[in-house]
Amino acid sequence: MTNALTFMIVDDDADDCEFFHEAISEINPLFKCLTASNGEEALMKLRGEAQPLPDFIFLDLNMQRMDGRKCLAELKKDLNLKDIPVIILTTSASQKDIDETKMLGAFHFMTKPSEYQKLRKEIAFVLSQNKSGHPGITL
Repeated sequence: MTNALTFMIVDDDADDCEFFHEAISEINPLFKCLTASNGEEALMKLRGEAQPLPDFIFLDLNMQRMDGRKCLAELKKDLNLKDIPVIILTTSASQKDIDETKMLGAFHFMTKPSEYQKLRKEIAFVLSQNKSGHPGITL
């Protein structure tokens, strides 16, 4: 099995997407990163051009057009997408948001850290959980 995983970051903040991409590349330069600026764009890419499908989706909650909650609900209804682990990556630390997204099927909830190294450590922690069916992930 190859350790070249594919990630999708769904966030309307271009700087946050770049921050995430840099952290992923530092964890493993073979990792690939796809981006979408809202839930609607993410679903369109995932249902059309994103092949192979990502191994993990990192999803912001607060976006225009389609927010993260609606996108998560749609992902979990789609037979081809429902098993992709979705990690909520947002500025919110609200227990209500945590509970709601877990109930909708989120794999993990992560409040966006303000420091790069904290983001990198949080991403590495999520990957180390190995619940995505990717044994032997090298970090």
